[in-house]
Amino acid sequence: MREKVLVVEDDPAIRETLVYNLGKEGYRVQSVANGVAALEAARATPPDIVVLDLMLPEMDGFDVTRTLRKESNVPILMLTARDDEIDRVLGLELGADDYLTKPFSTRELLARVKAMLRRVRIGKEEAEQQPNENKLIESGNLQIDLTRHEARLDGQVLELKPKEHELMVFFLENRGQVFSRDQLLERVWGWEFSGGSRTVDVHVRWLRSKIEKDPEAPTRIVTVRGVGYRFEG
Repeated sequence: MREKVLVVEDDPAIRETLVYNLGKEGYRVQSVANGVAALEAARATPPDIVVLDLMLPEMDGFDVTRTLRKESNVPILMLTARDDEIDRVLGLELGADDYLTKPFSTRELLARVKAMLRRVRIGKEEAEQQPNENKLIESGNLQIDLTRHEARLDGQVLELKPKEHELMVFFLENRGQVFSRDQLLERVWGWEFSGGSRTVDVHVRWLRSKIEKDPEAPTRIVTVRGVGYRFEG
């Protein structure tokens, strides 16, 4: 079945352009003009990816992302008219997977959508191919169940955003190795991701707040000055 794209955009001209071009690429496309309708549409018929404008009537893109992330891991490509790092970082912290700043080229948007969907397919294929005995990763009192897509600390489930979970898995699978911010961006977010290295710092800070006894003096996710980060465990 063709993959479904939910377009959430209040500008009629941009919305129609996106619907037309995504349809030409073979996707099933549903479009809505506000945040409330976006949530209703996502719940009624879950999409494979959401293209979400930041500035929306009734409920903005931040609130839509926050709500969607409580209910789904659907990839979210956020569109913003403001080239403001704070907006981009906040969107990523809330769970958006990538962003584009308006004005953008249709070709670039289509490439981002294609890349994000490809990463989801690859992730599912890799999970299905992994033998059952390799689906638990442990480090002391920290455990990740890859089958359930769940992380636990002292037996308690951690509330992790999708990229926090992916970063945690990567760290545990590569413990003891030092990675630069650019390497982490490439390995966890993908080479197509346009965000800067601050994205990594934000997610590391959030992970530390959840797994470190003292986030200000971390002993698990260690900063290697002038290089990047290393997971100890």
